[in-house]
This record gives sequence, structure tokens and C-alpha cells, in this order.
Amino acid sequence: MTDKKIIAVVGSTGAQGGGLVRAIMNDPDGGFTARALTRDPNSDKAKALADLGAEVVKADVDDADSLKQAFDGAYGAYCVTFFWEHFSPEKELSHVKMMADAAKDAALSHVIWSTLEDTREWIPLNDDRMPTLMEKYKVPHYDAKGEANKFFPERGVPVTFLLTSFYWDNLIYFGMGPKKGEDGRLAFTLPMSDKKLPGIAAEDIGKCAYGIFKSGSEYIGKTVGIAGEHLTGTQMASSLTKAFEEEVSYNNISPEVYRGFGFPGADDLGNMFQFNQDFEEYFCEIRKLDLSRLLNPALQTFDEWLEKNKDRIPIE
Repeated sequence: MTDKKIIAVVGSTGAQGGGLVRAIMNDPDGGFTARALTRDPNSDKAKALADLGAEVVKADVDDADSLKQAFDGAYGAYCVTFFWEHFSPEKELSHVKMMADAAKDAALSHVIWSTLEDTREWIPLNDDRMPTLMEKYKVPHYDAKGEANKFFPERGVPVTFLLTSFYWDNLIYFGMGPKKGEDGRLAFTLPMSDKKLPGIAAEDIGKCAYGIFKSGSEYIGKTVGIAGEHLTGTQMASSLTKAFEEEVSYNNISPEVYRGFGFPGADDLGNMFQFNQDFEEYFCEIRKLDLSRLLNPALQTFDEWLEKNKDRIPIE
């Protein structure tokens, strides 16, 4: 038996959860061990976590009983949702409620809830600066998370609200990397005008979360925003130019144009970028670079992340 504190990690084979499990298991003297929750313990990603020494447990955010069993006996939990699997804010709300119930049932000492802003607090539904989506949201994949924040304190669960940033990994997996135009030149498209966008390496989110857990009760009841850097589209294009050793220009477009791209979630992301742009000062201020580095001394800059990952970015 171990005397280490168990952190139950929802979404352990995903970007955020996987980073946290690896951070915990790569710190054998840290006083914590990871319980990796996954729908498929036999997946390659789950087996890789087991190889690190993590306890891999079958659990599903659609199954309240499996969550309660997975949280039982743990010190804390990392809770995250998976909007892009189902595009349903209502499903996200249901999942968070079940996680909060399970956390209360297990009497956890510390939960980190990976959340985002409810943009309707800045842009009400009747505000036509931005289209309303799904009848009751402005940025659905933000708003439901922000709305769900209440579930933890309502149940008396000790919680830290973790505000994440734009994943630089989106350039690899979400088709957001540079594209070749008809002239054969590379361009990086972002509807951010000249405003700064807080970004982060997905792996660093888990490392920052681990820093919060290691800080004991210091951040319980608080909102912690994290980012690796705050960069404009022009700055990101400059870094991409250096990484690829080929000029990459910044293709600044309007949120309206981005919403019209037509891929699943384009309207949601177009609204997200508009929110980030219109409220740049707030959005950057709450995602503090010095605090992020304090929590995770290995925090990567965009240039450092590109050096490691440039070959994984598809050029289309």
C-alpha cells in the first residue's frame, strides 16, 4: 500500500489529463500518485500511463456510479469535459454535475475544475455584437463550463477553477496550422486583429495543475488562469517563420469570415476569437504568465514548443 495522495484524473488519455498523469508519475518524490480514469483501459494511451505506474481505472463521465467508484479513496480529482466530442453544452453541464456529486460523495480534499468564462456575463444574449448560438449561448464551449462552476461550491467541494488558454497543439490536431495559398506561400490564419491571444502547450496545463495540487490549500476557492505566452497573430507567424525556415505571413480575418468557414464548430470558434479580441485586456490579465511559471517552472514558450513539435504540424 502507498501512503501517497491519490489524484483521480478525468480524461487521462486526453491532452490535459494525460499531462497531469505524466507530471505526477514523473515526480516520484512528490507525495502524489495518479489514478487515470478512462473509458478504455486497453487503449495504447492508457497502457502507456500504466507503464509509468499510474493506476488505470475504467470510468465514464456518462456513468455517475463509475465516477463515484473512481473517486472513492482519492485525495483529489482533476475534472475536465469533452465538448468537441459531442458539441452539446447540456451534456457538459450534466457531466460536471455528476463529477461534482462524485467529488462530494468521496469527500475529496481538493478538486481542480478545468473551466472557461461564461461569455454571457460580458455579452448578454440580447447583445447583437455577436450571434447567439444554440438559442442560449454566445460561445457554447466556454459558456457551459462557466455556468457549471457553481456545482462544486454548491456541494461544498473544495475547488480551484483553472482557466486554460488556446492550445498551441491546435496547430497539429485542429487544422489551425499554416496553409499554402495559391501562390505557394504559407499563411497563418487567425481572426485576432492585432490583439494578443494567450496560448499554452497542452502538456503544460497538466504540469500547472500539478503545481496547484502540490500547493495544498493555497488555491482552493480561487480562480487560476494560465498561459505560456500572450502573442499576437503577427508574433506567432514570426515564430512559425523561424521554425519552418520559410516565410509564414499572418492572415488576419474577421470573426464574421471565420464563422462562415463552415466546418463543425466554426461559428463557436469565431465567437470565441471575437470574445478574446474584444476583451483582450481582461483575458490576458487573468491568465498570468508569472504565476503559470511559478506553478510549472518548465513552462514552454511558443518558440520552445515549436522547436519540439514543428515536424508534427501538417502543412496543407
